[in-house]
Amino acid sequence: MTGEERAVGRAAGAGPLLLGVRHHGPGSARAVRAALAEARPRVVLIEGPPEADALIPLAADEEMRPPVALLAHAVDEPGRSAFWPLAEFSPEWVAIRWALEHDVPARFIDLPATHTLAWGRQEGEAGAEGESPLDAETADSEDDSGPGAGPGPEPGPADVRIDPLGVLAEAAGYDDPERWWEDVVEHRGVGKGDALAPFTVLEEAMGALRETYGSGGHDRDLVREAYMRLQVRAAQRDFEDGVAVVCGAWHVPALRRKTTVAADKALLKGLPKVKTDMTWVPWTHRRLSRVSGYGAGIDSPGWYGHLFSAPDRPVERWMTKVAGLLRAEDRLVSSAHVIEAVRLAETLAAMRGRPLPGLSETTDAVRAVMCEGSDVPLALVQDRLVVGDVLGEVPSTAPAVPLQRDLARLQRRLRLKPEALERELELDLRKETDAARSRLLHRLRLLGVAWGEPAASRGSTGTFRETWRLRWEPELSVRVAEAGVWGTTVLSAATAKAEADAVTAQGLADVTALAERCLLAELPEALPTVMRILADRAALGTDVGQLARALPALVRSLRYGDVRGTDTGALGEVAAGLAERVFVGLPPACAALDADGAEEMRRHVDAVHGAVGLLGDAPAAGQGHLRARWQSVLRVLCGRDTVPGVIRGRAVRLLLDDGELAQDDAARLMGLVLSPGTPPADAAAWIEGFVGGGSGGGMLLVHDERLLGLVDAWLTGVPAEAFTDVLPLLRRTFSAYEPGVRRTLGELVRRGPGAGSGATGAGSGIPGFAAELDPVRADAVLPVLRLLLGLDEGAEHIGNDLVGVAG
Repeated sequence: MTGEERAVGRAAGAGPLLLGVRHHGPGSARAVRAALAEARPRVVLIEGPPEADALIPLAADEEMRPPVALLAHAVDEPGRSAFWPLAEFSPEWVAIRWALEHDVPARFIDLPATHTLAWGRQEGEAGAEGESPLDAETADSEDDSGPGAGPGPEPGPADVRIDPLGVLAEAAGYDDPERWWEDVVEHRGVGKGDALAPFTVLEEAMGALRETYGSGGHDRDLVREAYMRLQVRAAQRDFEDGVAVVCGAWHVPALRRKTTVAADKALLKGLPKVKTDMTWVPWTHRRLSRVSGYGAGIDSPGWYGHLFSAPDRPVERWMTKVAGLLRAEDRLVSSAHVIEAVRLAETLAAMRGRPLPGLSETTDAVRAVMCEGSDVPLALVQDRLVVGDVLGEVPSTAPAVPLQRDLARLQRRLRLKPEALERELELDLRKETDAARSRLLHRLRLLGVAWGEPAASRGSTGTFRETWRLRWEPELSVRVAEAGVWGTTVLSAATAKAEADAVTAQGLADVTALAERCLLAELPEALPTVMRILADRAALGTDVGQLARALPALVRSLRYGDVRGTDTGALGEVAAGLAERVFVGLPPACAALDADGAEEMRRHVDAVHGAVGLLGDAPAAGQGHLRARWQSVLRVLCGRDTVPGVIRGRAVRLLLDDGELAQDDAARLMGLVLSPGTPPADAAAWIEGFVGGGSGGGMLLVHDERLLGLVDAWLTGVPAEAFTDVLPLLRRTFSAYEPGVRRTLGELVRRGPGAGSGATGAGSGIPGFAAELDPVRADAVLPVLRLLLGLDEGAEHIGNDLVGVAG
């Protein structure tokens, strides 16, 4: 049957008006709007889950801003979900809006989500990490790069699938399906009297493809199309010839085909079911793009949105947008650049035989004219405009789980609006609003809703400051629904989740980390349970490594508690008890370790040393004697030959830094280790522990000539056959020093013993070092220090003193 015959048949009442579209295609959306305006149907049927029929009126709400998505999730398993995204330029959205504006009923006719979700669970499908097991990109995931693909579950890996757009583009002599689609659809205007012509032509093309390829590897489409045919028949009984169907063009030939009701019902018999809920959720242009993994994705949602919304002169308006973006990034772009870019894009389109400049022509023109041939600013245009970070909005009246409503209330109260574009948020925990924001973000992290991620602060390093990196992704709506099983508010849900996590935690370090997170999130009702489990695990724990990993997290919690005003008395007692267990078990645990085990234990020693330093000062702990106990443990580690050299060297260094070991004693211990009787590998490991890494060991050698002389003498005496064994360790030790420190050490070694500067040596002759203190230069610094410390005395002499320093 030809297109003309089909048009005549529809006019004569032979069947429904089938409008085959490409999902998220602005050309299809414009054509649908024109076709509906011309045909004036009495009912509009749309490809989508019928459970969402009750949600259609919300599309007319003033607060609804696409892109949005229909979210379906299993009631008993909220993490199993599916999305049906709709943008402003989606034909389905245009059809819904037209129906609402003209008081025409609108219905969804695709396979119900109750089957779609159960179908995916039955076959064990799982989405990508961070996505639902049956994502709506899953729900829209058979090869939706074609104009006819629509929502539905993924086929099995053995299916052979075709790309309808690719086949049609190849038949037309195009090597790029997107370029072909732009030429034949997106750049084609809809004139008066030919509103149905695009659909007739597309139906013929899809009919030929279906005759050649059958289901094209989309075997589940046969079931979906059977259900859609049943829904179309039901609508025809109610509305006779006033039925319009908006669906993927791939399905049109199947909906046109004559089949029996019994045959269609047979295909649907025995489908699994699961109880589902549906709502509207915000979506983003970025999640509409194909690079996000979305099966129905398009390459350029921002460009398509521009084509749909631009009333006229789309190329000129696009170039103006690009110029505005580049100017905001401090690039020199003038009106002349815009004019030349438009001219170049039009010239390229004419040379390439295209009806209008497409995205490839505008991109080439922007690169050549506005970006001066560089792809660096062009990548910004691609990210911000071609793809875009537009985030939709849904009305507050949309159905939602109680937890979602509480979160929305908190977001409004704390002025934390979800945004698709990543941004940094600096918080001062001394301010009530910022402290409440911090609590909310930490509670959401406990619930698995990763809206914010902690980041390193670029300003103050005090514990009263926090930096967060915020970005709202549509999948977080699923995480909120999934977390709804823990409670109806963010506070109650986070409390219940923390208690459950404490019970199921695998190791002591997991419980201590959870205790820290509970303090950060201010969950006072969860802390008793977490602390009880923490105390039990600490009392029963025998692995010193786990105990050592757990202690720093507890001490950090004590420090955070000081800022947030949280009662951490119980936590301080547990931390002190845990420290005592570490002190008792550490020396035996350090014996007979291999190189990797020794390095790991050295890191534990560093972590415990830092934790004890903070714990001894923590008011909640009240355990000042812990410092003395820890120093006695370090002395034990220093003197045991069974302890690996890297740990013994680190213990000596920590005692030296704390002033508990004199420099003469440290030099004596180093001399013993570097004596000829010690194997070179052990001596090198001791040096690594003493002066290795970023611990400031390089400056220690610069300023203590005796230590440097011991290392130099030992190194020159290492036998040749052992030198190649110790060289990698020594290289790792000294390569961690800053270039200036390495350069100074090399100069001191070159000059030889007795010529360097140090704590006990004479002047070296190196600029900046002298044999004795220069009182004139030292006194000149004092007024500046008084000014920095806020002391007035001597401030009037600062100018003269600074002149003296300069002199």
